[in-house]
Amino acid sequence: MDGGVKILTLVFACGLLAGFGVYAIVSSALPDPVHASLYTENAPEPIGPYSQAVRCGDYLFTSGQIGLDPATGNLPGTVAGEAVQAMENLRAILAEAGLDFSDVVQTRIYLTDLADFDTINAVYGEYFEESYPARAAVQVAGLPKGARVEIEMVAKVR
Repeated sequence: MDGGVKILTLVFACGLLAGFGVYAIVSSALPDPVHASLYTENAPEPIGPYSQAVRCGDYLFTSGQIGLDPATGNLPGTVAGEAVQAMENLRAILAEAGLDFSDVVQTRIYLTDLADFDTINAVYGEYFEESYPARAAVQVAGLPKGARVEIEMVAKVR
């Protein structure tokens, strides 16, 4: 190898190393695009230290939503009304991420009385088409604000 090729090779290698160094410095100052919290005014503000949703990699994880009306902070008077509002809150959170119910791959429904299962199931079913997401429904002793139903979702980011 002659001297000019060696110098050119050395300059190229130094440029690569400098580029990686600058990238490391700049990228460490940027927010992590793989793990980001999401917030929308179209769903109730969190009532505790949590995010409405978190995107991690290719998935969006929503926090459980009860039927709080985001405008008033009140719960509807019926369990069906609570289920509708919880689903509408989730719709708003998904929309903020550019997603919809067709992107949901898993849901969990928490209810305080299994006697309400059929009512909640009927409301829930209005929001999905086949193929349905995987789902669990669990009776719990209580939910925040005296709610009777809470629903959380995991969606695949497009």
